[in-house]
Amino acid sequence: MRRYVTTGGQQEPLPHSRRVLLLVDFINPMSFIGADDLAPHALAAARAAAALKQRFDVAGERTIYVNDNFGQWRSDFRTLVQHCRRQRGPAAQLVRQLSPGADDLTVLKPRHSGFHATPLELLLEQLGTRQLVIAGLATDYCVMCTAMDAFVRGYRLWIPADCTAAESPEKHELALAWMHDALKADILPAARQPLRAR
Repeated sequence: MRRYVTTGGQQEPLPHSRRVLLLVDFINPMSFIGADDLAPHALAAARAAAALKQRFDVAGERTIYVNDNFGQWRSDFRTLVQHCRRQRGPAAQLVRQLSPGADDLTVLKPRHSGFHATPLELLLEQLGTRQLVIAGLATDYCVMCTAMDAFVRGYRLWIPADCTAAESPEKHELALAWMHDALKADILPAARQPLRAR
């Protein structure tokens, strides 16, 4: 089976990436109840995730931004990035830390899980992916729902503790512990785990 990605009007084979970094809801207007509590933890997670993404880029492995459209059904991912970049405060800071690169892939999702009613599963099949590294917001909602759906599809999981965030440390730790126990996920922080060749 040939795998293609369109770039500049040309179709080129989509390179395999057996390990993929999913960045969940980091591109975020932060305009919801609880956003003020989440913001400082989200910014710290974004810094750690940006460093991890750089390691993925150097290793030639794929990053996919998996993001809510926050009710803007007519918006595409680029529009969402531009909207957040124009905001003040945490929304703009998150975009500055984790702005998508030219080679990054994007998926907009309508609900908590990155797999629900999205092409993510097909995209991962085309990439030949076996392990998912899930980072993002919030640990106890969209990250956990995406991890659950990934687990039932047979993916190996790494959810680096320093690259996810919740509205409180307690919610963050409880969600990580559950994913470690129930989903057999590695939760070692990215700062403490080398990116080994696969």
